[in-house]
Amino acid sequence: MKQYRILVVDDEEDLCEILQFNLESEGFSVDIAYSAEDALKKDLSVYNLLLLDVMMGQISGFKMARIVREDPNLAQIPIMFLTAKDTENDKLTGFNIGADDYISKPFSIREVVARVKALIRRTNISKNPEVASEDLIYMGLTIRITKKKVLLNGKELAFTKKEFEILKLFLENRNRVFSREEILSRVWSDEVIVLDRTIDVNITRLRKKIGDYGRNIVTRLGYGYCFEE
Repeated sequence: MKQYRILVVDDEEDLCEILQFNLESEGFSVDIAYSAEDALKKDLSVYNLLLLDVMMGQISGFKMARIVREDPNLAQIPIMFLTAKDTENDKLTGFNIGADDYISKPFSIREVVARVKALIRRTNISKNPEVASEDLIYMGLTIRITKKKVLLNGKELAFTKKEFEILKLFLENRNRVFSREEILSRVWSDEVIVLDRTIDVNITRLRKKIGDYGRNIVTRLGYGYCFEE
């Protein structure tokens, strides 16, 4: 069985040790960095999940997440924030950056472990080369399903997993209107509480990233969203 690797980035040493002990007890391989600066010196591509605090040193968890999301080679790595910043604006900032989950301190270690398991289960991407798939193509926009990449006129874009799955859903079902509830059920797990604006925030980011094709993602007031040809 594959052992998933997690990087915990937090300046609270005691908390890091508690998280490491409990996650390793569940079979995960866990590394620790006590600052974002130290974390960014590592080869982040080897990790299956990043657990980030927000308030740290010169580089905050939000800033580190932005750096990761802007790198096409790292953009697919799931990010979970564990932080004392617990206002709605803080959470919206985290999700707007591209977080996959957000847990406020103080928290239950059992809840963290359960949500880590759920997140990794949802974001487990098969690397089996025998899995056959076809590219989804709309003019200059290409989704490479197996490699989990999005290309715009041949240039790879930095996409989060949620953005990737929303665009894939739209291109597979062009001209079909999806309600927010349908998008939530297909892209987000029922195990995760998603804020009302999360869908809108992700689609706003998605439109910006795909350039002129952003106009193809239209809003049907009172109904939802669709990708119009």
